[in-house]
Amino acid sequence: MLHLRLIVPPDRTDDVVRAIERTVGTTHLAVLPGAARDPAGDLVLCDVAREAGDELLADLCALGIHETGSIAVDDVGLTLSRHADKAERAAPGEGADAVLWDQLTEATHEESTLSVTYVAFLTLATMIAACGVVLDNAILIVGAMAVGPEFGPLAGICTALVRRRPRLAGRSLIALVAGFAVAMALTVLFSLGMDAAGLFTEDRLRAERPNTGFVYAPDWFSFVVGLLAGAAGTLSLTSAKSGALVGVAISVTTVPAAANAAVALGYGDLGQTKGSVEQLLLNLLAIVLAGTLTLVAQKFFWARQRERETRGQTV
Repeated sequence: MLHLRLIVPPDRTDDVVRAIERTVGTTHLAVLPGAARDPAGDLVLCDVAREAGDELLADLCALGIHETGSIAVDDVGLTLSRHADKAERAAPGEGADAVLWDQLTEATHEESTLSVTYVAFLTLATMIAACGVVLDNAILIVGAMAVGPEFGPLAGICTALVRRRPRLAGRSLIALVAGFAVAMALTVLFSLGMDAAGLFTEDRLRAERPNTGFVYAPDWFSFVVGLLAGAAGTLSLTSAKSGALVGVAISVTTVPAAANAAVALGYGDLGQTKGSVEQLLLNLLAIVLAGTLTLVAQKFFWARQRERETRGQTV
């Protein structure tokens, strides 16, 4: 269930209550006239099944409540209520399959911001991966993949394409490109420093690396895995299965490829640099393609679900 807390101008309260009452899957409606002070208005509370949440939010936004008042949405971990059970049964579909588009847009907006923290995590992940490729250590590669925050901007691009939000697309693209550029540049300096300290050597980079050689050898398997990971990551973001993002992070060769490109560039190995950059771009393209197609499919599915619900109510 989702809990909605609304601050509503008094002249729109009746409209809001009607919108809530006609939405299948709502319950626990409460109206507190004049309870809100900033902004001033009535406080309206209700619970709604997750699978009906997007429809209700769209109706509330159509009434302009997000501009004249406030809409706050919280996930309810536990609800012991027969009314809640009835609302969930009445709502169409399954909650785990539902997409809250406004929540997704907000989440990807936050995750795709070019901040100091985002660049720091991406840089640290790339440096860890640099140690992994030089030492041919798969554990370090996996760790670096888990630390990397690059899926946020990728999800932002997918969401922006589906929802036609050019500002979100530009913001995400800047975070992705600038983040990797800074991380790779700093990793070049890091690898040169490690070489000066005798910890990195060019011979290690050029030697046979059975555990990490794949990071500069792109092939069709890289593209297929990127597609699968992109779809899984998008489903994880749009559902309650957020734990799957860790698996997505350690499935794609983005941060390790960027790290290998940086180390190889520091040693002037243009062959490995070129292969690593191709691997990086191939994975990024696959993730964006799969993520966008997944969101389009989910949007189509829920549109059909609402059409069936509307026809059922009409009959």
